[in-house]
Amino acid sequence: MTDPISDFFNAWEISDSAQRAENIANSVTPEVEYDDPRTPETIRGVDALCQYVGMFSENAPGWKADVVKSDTINRFTRVTVAFSGIGPDGEQKIQLGQYFVEKSADKISKIVGFVGTGQPD
Repeated sequence: MTDPISDFFNAWEISDSAQRAENIANSVTPEVEYDDPRTPETIRGVDALCQYVGMFSENAPGWKADVVKSDTINRFTRVTVAFSGIGPDGEQKIQLGQYFVEKSADKISKIVGFVGTGQPD
């Protein structure tokens, strides 16, 4: 069985928009909700979420989002994601984000993301 959380974040590096949208749609519920520091309001629905992830893919070509740590209690999962790729200076960069994910029927129903991991710098 595939993991919808890893499948969702793996979709961030897919350059083909149709394939990326299919991967996202297969990992989330139709009424998915998504929030992170770059979203001024909650993103609702698969199409809007696909557009948002598409902006990442367009603005950071070659970058990927890998789940590096997760733990689950009931239907809630805390996930640390490493966003990595070549920065404007030509050097490899890694930025960590932490997400809290709620699942319904083995698909993601809500994602709330934060910059960093909550650890002191």
